[in-house]
Amino acid sequence: MQPGRLGLDQRAAYFLHGLRLSDDALRIAVGLRLGTPLCREHVCRCGAPVDCLGTHGLSCRRSAGRHSRHSSINNIIHQALVASKIPSSLEPAGLSRSDGKRPDGITLIPWKGGRPLVWDATVPDTLAASHIAATSGEAGAAAAKAENLKTAKYATLANSNIFVPVAIETLGAYGRIAWLFITELGRRLATSSGDSQATAKLRQKLAVAVQRGNAISIAGTFNNF
Repeated sequence: MQPGRLGLDQRAAYFLHGLRLSDDALRIAVGLRLGTPLCREHVCRCGAPVDCLGTHGLSCRRSAGRHSRHSSINNIIHQALVASKIPSSLEPAGLSRSDGKRPDGITLIPWKGGRPLVWDATVPDTLAASHIAATSGEAGAAAAKAENLKTAKYATLANSNIFVPVAIETLGAYGRIAWLFITELGRRLATSSGDSQATAKLRQKLAVAVQRGNAISIAGTFNNF
């Protein structure tokens, strides 16, 4: 093993852990892509009507999957940074925007140009009524909008940090900034691990996290969930 590189067992554990979708999660992922019915019409726990496509759960404020999906994405980024020999911290104390909300994570050493990286993840719903007009005509339109909003909200942190909004839509499209960041992180991970497929595998882990969260969100609209 070359100095500073992960062993084969460590690489296998990092890249293969958590890539499997349950049968229900796979069914929902395929159904969302094809636009086929996923459930019977019912009333969500929030009181809103849910049609047979079930997509209300993707953007419902009481969605059961939003928090787990968000946490999974941040954990994947954090683990990839650590595996790339870049220590990082989630929900850093003492670092917040003007309204007191903290970003999702920060590197503890410089990322580029002598400044640490600060990131904040978001998963806008491709199929939400507020986005569908834009996303039906341009892939990633909701993610691009989310990136702009995040950048504006965290503008005060950009003076001494490199701020990156990680926007990945529910149907998988990336925002431009998020795509470039994950590409760079994958490149650094490949250098550290010796795996030329590191970037592709990192994207796979993120895709599975999003789809797993989608499945939980849709199932969570049922009152007995």
